[in-house]
Amino acid sequence: MKSLLYLYILSLFCMQIISAQPVRIQNIGARDTTSLNGYWKIIIDPYENGYYDYRYQPNPNGYFKNSKAESKSDLVEYNFDESDSLLVPGDWNTQIEKLFLYEGTVWYKKSFQYTPEDDNRLFINFGAVNYNAIVYVNGNKVGEHTGGFTQFCNEITSFAQEGENFIVVKVDNKRLREGVPTLNTDWWNYGGITRDVTLITTPSTFIEDYSIQLDPGNNQKINFKVDINGMEDDMPVLINIPELFISLTLPKSMREFSIVSIPDHWSPQNPKLYDVVIQYNKEIIKDKIGFRTVETRGTDMLLNGMPVFLKGISIHEESPIKGGRANSMDDAVQTLKRVKELGCNFVRLAHYPHNENIIRAAEEAGIMVWSEIPVYWTILWDNEETYANAENQLVEMIERDKNRANVIIWSMANETPRSDQRLKFLGNLINKTRQLDSTRLISAATELTYEGNTITLDDPLSNLLDVIGANEYIGWYSRTPDDAPLLKWESNFNKPLIISEFGGGALAGYHGDKDTRWTEEYQENIYVNQLKMLDKIPFLKGMSPWILADFRSPRRPLSNIQDFWNRKGLISNNGEKKKAFYILQEYYSRK
Repeated sequence: MKSLLYLYILSLFCMQIISAQPVRIQNIGARDTTSLNGYWKIIIDPYENGYYDYRYQPNPNGYFKNSKAESKSDLVEYNFDESDSLLVPGDWNTQIEKLFLYEGTVWYKKSFQYTPEDDNRLFINFGAVNYNAIVYVNGNKVGEHTGGFTQFCNEITSFAQEGENFIVVKVDNKRLREGVPTLNTDWWNYGGITRDVTLITTPSTFIEDYSIQLDPGNNQKINFKVDINGMEDDMPVLINIPELFISLTLPKSMREFSIVSIPDHWSPQNPKLYDVVIQYNKEIIKDKIGFRTVETRGTDMLLNGMPVFLKGISIHEESPIKGGRANSMDDAVQTLKRVKELGCNFVRLAHYPHNENIIRAAEEAGIMVWSEIPVYWTILWDNEETYANAENQLVEMIERDKNRANVIIWSMANETPRSDQRLKFLGNLINKTRQLDSTRLISAATELTYEGNTITLDDPLSNLLDVIGANEYIGWYSRTPDDAPLLKWESNFNKPLIISEFGGGALAGYHGDKDTRWTEEYQENIYVNQLKMLDKIPFLKGMSPWILADFRSPRRPLSNIQDFWNRKGLISNNGEKKKAFYILQEYYSRK
């Protein structure tokens, strides 16, 4: 009897360990879901009193687990029910004035109702939490995640109960020297649960992940791959793409499969997406998927075999509607409306993976995407944990968006100083990317060499890239705007170049002559002369000037001009178009 009891307890323990393992469920929006968006109760905890004891040691029995006083004499020094609330998704900086500059821990709590069903499983998915998250369900730790811009998911089947349940999340946005990004960045460190929170109900065995892409070596062949989670039986996977007359029944032995087909190719001129239906074990998943090829040939970039020039703009994940961290489809649509008005066919999503709404909206709008991870400036190249963190964010970025035809570039880093350690670190990330995905190009914003009137592409990192990215600020951080057309560009590599950043700051509505900094005329003059210079670079195949709109940055304190805003936007934070907007718009209209 004791041995049976032991086995029973051991099985429960093992089940909890297994159920707490992270999973990567593809296409959350197509699943059986319940939104946990809305107001969550919060406790602000700058000393992390709810996590550490007086010796500053983690205290797993003492964290804020939603305890209640059971008698008049019980001491419980917090109360979620009487605390403030924050809207999720959202950042705390723009919702509560006293948290505007806050970096530290905030505890979130949300209750939900649940009715278990036979053979069903329950997962919780967070679109993003900045920066470190520890998730508890009914007082049990179910997962932990580091990285502020990628989604994570944990199974909570064994922790949920009939009736009312509660989730507590410890959110900590403190900047860390060993973090990714590291301490110093030029964007706002928005804290909070910044993207959607979703409960997902699945059958006991379900489709966890799938990949449906055009073969990079044969544009008349579509490759399929399906990953099953659970105790798989002989049940087939059914895949239908009606418009292509594709109807597949894949038995257990054929979860990877290729089929000859000639789809219309996705492109900015024809952003064609096909309805795809995948069925397995009572679950029906619907998606819209486009097919295209992207490659390089010498200094040319080829989309579907044809040369393409990337008429782009860089954007940060800030809401054009309400300010703060962008997260909604309305935010995405409004941002892309501005991008299209500018005449772009391409956006650089800087400097981290953006939310899925803007990726999907851009795909439908025919806008190509550069997506990157926040390996930014002076990362700790020799720190193994830092590398593991960067690689995990890379994998999570690729896993979520690998079926999106408009994502054509994975970027490894931005403005990182040269060193052997940096080259090894980024080289390993590049190798990992090629293992995961051979259908896209790899880039990074590399270093340049300036000698006299010559700018040379000579960063050894470029040997490992498909497309060379480069940031330069002629007329803003060096020289004058009028110097730009006099400069000559050379390259040590037979590869295409994207100028991933150029520009300068201007306060909307501040006017003067073209030599006065911070005026719209000064910024306008930078763009006029930059475009003259860039037009003379034969290996230039795209650009993403910095930046579409002004964004918050704690590095920009100049009173009455910046006021904690980076003013390099072509549009102000209030939606006003600056004069340089029209210079770039006119250039793109005839490019």
